[in-house]
Amino acid sequence: MDVGATLVVAAIVIAALVVRSALAELREPGSGRRQWMFLTDRRAVSAGAFTALALGLLGWRQAGTEGAVWAALAGILVAFVMGQGRRPQ
Repeated sequence: MDVGATLVVAAIVIAALVVRSALAELREPGSGRRQWMFLTDRRAVSAGAFTALALGLLGWRQAGTEGAVWAALAGILVAFVMGQGRRPQ
């Protein structure tokens, strides 16, 4: 898979998360905002950044730019999942 195709697949995954949030927001106002609260959660962002960095180093050595793209996507997904269990205060 070349870098262009990797970027397209990563963009599709991120777009799916955005659409999922938009549909949840339509069903229950305020739920989309709660889903994206992970961006303000230090624990979730730190875990995502650590995951992206660790996988990025390994991925860069194995697959170059494509590995770095997948590592960044993995970091975003880890932060997203970790932030889901948190409730706004």
